[in-house]
Amino acid sequence: METSSSAAPFLIPGAEQWSFLSSKAKDYRIMVWTPDIPEPAAGFPVVYMLDANAAFGSMVEAVRLLSRGPYKIEPAIIVGIGYETDEPLDTERRFYDFTIHADPEELPPRKDTSPWPETGGADEFLEFIEQELKPVIEHLHPVDRSRQTLFGHSLGGWFVMYVFFKRPQAFSVYAAGSPSIWWKNNYILSLAELLTPAMPESVAITAVIERLKTKVYIGVGSLEKPHMVEGARRMFELLSAAAVPGLHLKHCCLQEEDHLSVIQPLLGRILRYALTN
Repeated sequence: METSSSAAPFLIPGAEQWSFLSSKAKDYRIMVWTPDIPEPAAGFPVVYMLDANAAFGSMVEAVRLLSRGPYKIEPAIIVGIGYETDEPLDTERRFYDFTIHADPEELPPRKDTSPWPETGGADEFLEFIEQELKPVIEHLHPVDRSRQTLFGHSLGGWFVMYVFFKRPQAFSVYAAGSPSIWWKNNYILSLAELLTPAMPESVAITAVIERLKTKVYIGVGSLEKPHMVEGARRMFELLSAAAVPGLHLKHCCLQEEDHLSVIQPLLGRILRYALTN
């Protein structure tokens, strides 16, 4: 077998990346893919994804394939938020960015007995997305602000649900893969319980959800730890029981998939949920 001596790095057509230093002096690696089609009159839908180092390429290739054929989805801009590393995950950074503060007694002991990484940056990270990253993307590309998706997995899935409860107007589709519902003694479930019609706190959030016709997708693998499977199911049940007008829900438990293998099959399902008219 002969190979060229001028081999070049593999590139995904239409994709680019750059470094982004936030106003809080946090560095991110931002990855963007834009469809090679005429700009829609209303602008492109956008999918913002966390842990982009691990799955940006997979997400982009899924869009490129699924936007073809008789059952095609609508092409969308993919914006990946990653870190300045060539590893698939930056554990320390994602623990901070994707969580609110948790005291040691609110978390289970780690298997290796090491202390948990620093937590508590979720609100700061959300502000970075809303006030710094989105304006840049919207300056560079025509964007349909009414059709924006946020996808995250594991702690990233927890962050997705946190944003849904705290700022439902930020996105129209919230896709949580294997969300870490257990975080901080199941704190996120207490936010879901506030959507009960009898709770006065639910009035403002339900009004936004109804106006935007918000979608929430919760996916998990059947081979994940039992508390992960149960947590995803419980979140879906609480949201379903709230019966919020305009809220569209989907829950799936993918058979024979574990905490990491579930990411790939989730991508196509999430894209169809978010980008099929």
